[in-house]
Amino acid sequence: MTPTPPNIITSLSSPNDSPTSPTNQENTSQSNLTAARPTSPQPLSARSTTSQNLPRTPKPIVTHVGHSRNQTLLPLETLRSIYLGDLPGRLQDNEQGTLTYDHSRKKYPPIRNISSTEKKRILVTGGAGFVGSHLVDRLMLMGHEVIVLDNFFTGNKRNIEHWLGHPHFELVRHDVVDPFMIEVDQIYHLACPASPPHYQYNPIKTVKTSVMGTINMLGLAKRVKARFLLTSTSEVYGDPQEHPQKETYWGYVNPIGPRACYDEGKRVAETLTYAYAKQDRVDVRVARIFNTFGPRMNENDGRVVSNFIIQALKGEDLTVYGEGDQTRSFQYVHDLVDGLIALMNQPCQDPMNLGNPDEYTILEFAEMIRDSVNRGVRIIKLPSTTDDPQRRRPDIGRAQHYLGWSPKFSVGQGIGETVEYFRKVVRDNDL
Repeated sequence: MTPTPPNIITSLSSPNDSPTSPTNQENTSQSNLTAARPTSPQPLSARSTTSQNLPRTPKPIVTHVGHSRNQTLLPLETLRSIYLGDLPGRLQDNEQGTLTYDHSRKKYPPIRNISSTEKKRILVTGGAGFVGSHLVDRLMLMGHEVIVLDNFFTGNKRNIEHWLGHPHFELVRHDVVDPFMIEVDQIYHLACPASPPHYQYNPIKTVKTSVMGTINMLGLAKRVKARFLLTSTSEVYGDPQEHPQKETYWGYVNPIGPRACYDEGKRVAETLTYAYAKQDRVDVRVARIFNTFGPRMNENDGRVVSNFIIQALKGEDLTVYGEGDQTRSFQYVHDLVDGLIALMNQPCQDPMNLGNPDEYTILEFAEMIRDSVNRGVRIIKLPSTTDDPQRRRPDIGRAQHYLGWSPKFSVGQGIGETVEYFRKVVRDNDL
């Protein structure tokens, strides 16, 4: 039986424990520098830099995603066939330059037939983006009706093209900064640029999306009595001084730094979410998402994984900012989607960390990708970026306790799946 979660309104008012100073446990071995071109940054040697004390959990190869207990279990191959295979029926450019379907060739992925009492009408903001499109796939395959709201700033219509025209699917081009009205049962609010190049491109717009977009979606949830899930971020912890980070940690954030538009925007979004829960009794959920990777990442979004894979596939040097001893905890996107669906459908209003506790240095991650893709490329160091967090690792005890959730994919399997996807992207787009 699922444990009864604490009351969010009372738990939020509890004083925060004072954070303790971190004990730096990374003992990354110092790599020797090899000869470099005079005009290039110095490359690192190929010698392993595995951090001896970073926590790792061995995981078996995953063949299914979801959970049998709530009838969300799916073969991994079903999802792979969507983003790796070519389904009959493809987007075509018509004479006006807009995208249309050759409906004579259209074939949709197989969906479950569920009763009208089980079927929900679900709104996904940012549903054409990286994480959103995977969530849309899963909800559609489960048999629900899905409405995607996206302004295509970072989202891509090709991520969801396989559902266009389906009677259970609707795509609306709309910016969440503007109000929107529709009857739905659940709202997954993902809309917001999430990678530094995108959210720093227009920081005012980023803040408006986090604040006004969340107000509009919470207002919609209030009016139609829908359950609301906010996808927040581990960035609310800033450059944390507590390791691993629990949901009770208040964070250590620079409010005027280059990442502040995203970090502070999400912190305000959380404040708004719980204000609506307390004042207007909106049924809310908050997911704090840690670093996530997988198919459909934008190859130009500046994230570590996509950068390394594209560089390796092109035979270019892999660029590491700083010494590469910063740590991250990378989760595969299918694990995140499992967590989001579980959180939406469990009675827990507390903030919930969703991430992989397995911690890797950035340099280790670069080496793993190099060894998987192209051992001939070098790893070079560039100057550090401003306000780059030095350590990031979630405590997922709350998610394990209340949701029965923990990541199933190993980083190695996730890298293999992601590399296969990007090989297809590079081949199809001649990058």
